[in-house]
Amino acid sequence: ERGVCPLKQILHQKEDNTLIFEARFESGNLQKVVKVNEFEYQLTLRTDLYTSRHTQWYYFQVSNTQAGMPYRFTIVNFTKHNSLYKHGLRPLLYSEADAKKHKVGWRRTGNEIKYYKNNAGQDGRQYFSLTWTFQFPHDRDTCYFAHCYPYTYSNLQEYLVAISKDPVKSKFCKIHILCHSLAGNSVYVLTITNPPKSGKGTKRKAVILTARVHPGETNSSWIMKGFLDYILGNSGKAQLLRDNFVFKVVPMLNPDGVIVGNHRCSLTGQDLNRKYRSNVKKFYPSIWYTRNMIKRVMGEHGVFLYCDIHGHNRKQNVFMYGCERKQQAKAPYMHPHVFPLLLSKTCPDKFSFPDCRFRVQKSKEGTGRVVMWKMGINNSYTLEAS
Repeated sequence: ERGVCPLKQILHQKEDNTLIFEARFESGNLQKVVKVNEFEYQLTLRTDLYTSRHTQWYYFQVSNTQAGMPYRFTIVNFTKHNSLYKHGLRPLLYSEADAKKHKVGWRRTGNEIKYYKNNAGQDGRQYFSLTWTFQFPHDRDTCYFAHCYPYTYSNLQEYLVAISKDPVKSKFCKIHILCHSLAGNSVYVLTITNPPKSGKGTKRKAVILTARVHPGETNSSWIMKGFLDYILGNSGKAQLLRDNFVFKVVPMLNPDGVIVGNHRCSLTGQDLNRKYRSNVKKFYPSIWYTRNMIKRVMGEHGVFLYCDIHGHNRKQNVFMYGCERKQQAKAPYMHPHVFPLLLSKTCPDKFSFPDCRFRVQKSKEGTGRVVMWKMGINNSYTLEAS
């Protein structure tokens, strides 16, 4: 409840127009705000828990707003040299008043957007600032700002509850708990396939999809939701896919990081997408159990395709990273370029084949994509979305 905030900020007099900031809610991230002058504020983001880095994801609430005034916000502790904010990306704004009155949700906002190197280097690290100007749409409104459209753990749970209560979808989509995270949150796995037609013992290959190993890449959850909406739908193509494949889906690999508003890491301050070679079940349960589930499925069904869904902060378009051997298999369907090429032909306005890469770099050897490829899944991909 917003009314029972532990540290309610008290305005000194009726005429005090200072904005009130809050980020102590699910997926929220903001550490500190300094009021520079009446309509200008300097913001500092919280690093991922137990690290001194990974400031990228922000999501915070602002109240006590004045409409039509020229506010300027500057976030002063980004760490990446380059950013899509240099190429047209704008922050997101949500107004509770607009949502109530006009059914308007999140929308892009901001003018005079600049992303630049600042002088606040610390521990030998260079910091970068993002600054933008804007006007609030209403007086005394409660608004939110975010780096990308938020998708919380609670959003996922509501979505899964709706599937389980649906008399049609629940017949071919089974939801199980794969494991529990370090903080005790459920990591879910969905098994999606049509029941076999009577008298037909079909050997269906598996397609494995995972998302949200990096909490700040919320676009990966929206893509996963789009996929699930489609595969659970009643179109002929969705039926055909469910007749021919078993889909194993882990929609949120890092719920703890999502809940606390991290950008990249888990509660141990580790990038889970570098831990697929690790045998330490205790510290990286979702990764350990996902890899073991995939090994089991490889034995039972064989795996046709594995794809881990991500968001990208510095590149445009939607594209894939795959894995290529020096001597590639002769059969064309075994070639890792084929699936991304088909995607680009099917939706050329969305998917960019020229942005795809198929090198296996040393720094990526602990990623899901490379580890699954080395386990024997030829079509093993990371899907990246701007």
